[in-house]
Amino acid sequence: MEAKENKMGIMPVRKLLISMSLPMVISMFVQAMYNLIDSIFVAQIDHDALTAVNMAFPMQSLMIAFQVGLGVGMNALVSRLLGEKKPKEAGQAAVHGLLLSLLNYLMFLIVGLTLTGVFYSVQSKSEAVISYGKEYLSTVMIFGFGLFFQICFERFLQATGKTVYCMIMQGVGAVINIGLDPLFIFVFDMGVRGAAIATVIGQCIGCALGALLHFTKNNELVLSFKDFKPDRHTIGKIYSVAMPSTMMSALVSVMTYGMNIILKNYEETAATVFGVYYKLQSFVVMPVFGMNNGIVPIIAYNYGAGKGERIVKTIKLGACFATGVMIVGLALFQIFPNLFLGFFNPDEEMLRVGNPALRTLSFSYIFMGASIVMTSTFQALGNGVWSLLVFIVRMIAPALPLAWLFGKLGGVGMIWLAMPICECLGLILAAFLMRKMFLKVIKPMLKVGETNVDM
Repeated sequence: MEAKENKMGIMPVRKLLISMSLPMVISMFVQAMYNLIDSIFVAQIDHDALTAVNMAFPMQSLMIAFQVGLGVGMNALVSRLLGEKKPKEAGQAAVHGLLLSLLNYLMFLIVGLTLTGVFYSVQSKSEAVISYGKEYLSTVMIFGFGLFFQICFERFLQATGKTVYCMIMQGVGAVINIGLDPLFIFVFDMGVRGAAIATVIGQCIGCALGALLHFTKNNELVLSFKDFKPDRHTIGKIYSVAMPSTMMSALVSVMTYGMNIILKNYEETAATVFGVYYKLQSFVVMPVFGMNNGIVPIIAYNYGAGKGERIVKTIKLGACFATGVMIVGLALFQIFPNLFLGFFNPDEEMLRVGNPALRTLSFSYIFMGASIVMTSTFQALGNGVWSLLVFIVRMIAPALPLAWLFGKLGGVGMIWLAMPICECLGLILAAFLMRKMFLKVIKPMLKVGETNVDM
């Protein structure tokens, strides 16, 4: 029986983490690339178009938050059930994930049909920005079914450790998006709507490929629709992890939306710079999130299998990798801020505001890497509430009030300080909770002779 066990329970942890995470890191890097290229192409239209696409970020992040949060909850349950040798129950949990993904899409479809104008009018007074924004965001939301189901099938493949296929499906979708951007934006002269159309086509193709790969390659997770009935207990288990994770990711949307409102009271260029920063930041954080996508099923599987020492090794390796990536990111932002801003066709005002902004905001990276790994560990071990608490400290509770206060005291230049301060507080809280999690959950699973393992 041992020989047939999933690799997440038997492969050496370092090798397992690399095999699970490297494809996801590459995939996330490609995703970051096409998000950046979207903005670079749109910036060639004019600065109002770039501002409009940047201001769509909170709503697009909210869409992703709902679906990725669902995926985290579903993945944690499916991986744990597989670790407990319950493949039928794991398949039923995955079918519930498909149903809940459909409900997520329908909710955002309604918002896309009715509220995009209101969403933009709160953030900007420019009629051009609002007009561009409605064209872009309504298209992305109405045709967003590809996004929701692409993430769903990606999580099915992750749950059984087949992350290479995740890389393939995401990479194909991203490359198609990159190729179609100049065609729809410039050749067909569709402007920002063309950028949105290229995005949703890439998502739909990625979704179709993901479904094909799951049904042909993912034999360990069988989706059985025969006699399927929604089960409130299964849904409850999924959302016990998914809701905190969703709220956690949604805090990014709330924070960026709130920051846009604060910044517009000083200068709209600052809001554009903040949006550009998040596009650039994705190159730093996406490899960490990609690695985390490999960490979560490893920890969840070994939690179900009662292998505490493998959990400890995974957390430590993940934290070391994340911290290393973030330090490199900090160095690059300190040395080359103008080079990065130059990708977006900047004027003198954008360079004046953006140079100190990128340097100050990037100090957040000192604290961010280990904090991200620890919050993902809480999710994998079924305690999404602790992840949510850390994110509240990192993103909301002090961040927006501090940004408002710093703006009053010293203008835009001081507002940027709010982010690194909050990341530092988040890391302190995450470390405290991680210690409690180790003593309560992980240490009792350690075998005799391994009790000297510590966090």
